[in-house]
Amino acid sequence: MKTLKDVISLKFKTSESEGVIFHGEGQQGDYITLELKKAKLVLNLNLGINQLGSIFGHTSVTTGSLLDDHHWHSIIIERHGRNINLTLDRHMQHFRTNGEFDYLDLDYEITFGGMPFSGKPSSNSRKNFKGCMESINYNGNNITDLAKRKKLEPSNVGNLSFSCVEPHTVPVFFNATSYLEVPGRPSQDLFSVSFFFRTWNPNGLLLFSNFADDLGNVEIDINEGKVSVHINVTQLKKNRIDISS
Repeated sequence: MKTLKDVISLKFKTSESEGVIFHGEGQQGDYITLELKKAKLVLNLNLGINQLGSIFGHTSVTTGSLLDDHHWHSIIIERHGRNINLTLDRHMQHFRTNGEFDYLDLDYEITFGGMPFSGKPSSNSRKNFKGCMESINYNGNNITDLAKRKKLEPSNVGNLSFSCVEPHTVPVFFNATSYLEVPGRPSQDLFSVSFFFRTWNPNGLLLFSNFADDLGNVEIDINEGKVSVHINVTQLKKNRIDISS
């Protein structure tokens, strides 16, 4: 396909921070890749290079954050020549691609949920998307509906199910006054704790525990957006250890 205009839209949700949402490429150096990197949305686009390789057409745009929250997010990519509108959850970003070409020339197939192994270094370092997609629409074609009705020919559907599996993890929401108290293990020499958290608040107490026999305490908190660990040991002269990250 050689197109002057493109409209690509879909919805996704995932708990993974990395993954290729869709990818297409051509023999003239053209490519388009939409992927998650560090839970942000990254669009890589190139409308081609000339034979001398002097036209640098690679364009990369990043938008959004914390997109691995297993909530539905909507994407719309509208392209007219070098003018692109990238909309994520109703927030639109406008930009122009680098280079001099207006057409996107994709000789090979477009893949959703990953990219085929091409032998290029970029292909094997990228993870496939893991999560759910719906309402995939490519230039007026309802891809999800066509795939479900097996109307995409030729197509290669690998280990795909038309249902969305919910994650097994159970999150806990804390407001400003709630807390969770669990019993300690007084006979243990080792103190070990791990958890994932997400918050918009720059300050807050994450964990507090007293050691047995009045030996001190440990505290983990967020202070101005940084995580700090404070360990107080009553037996030592230098009785306070502070670690910030």
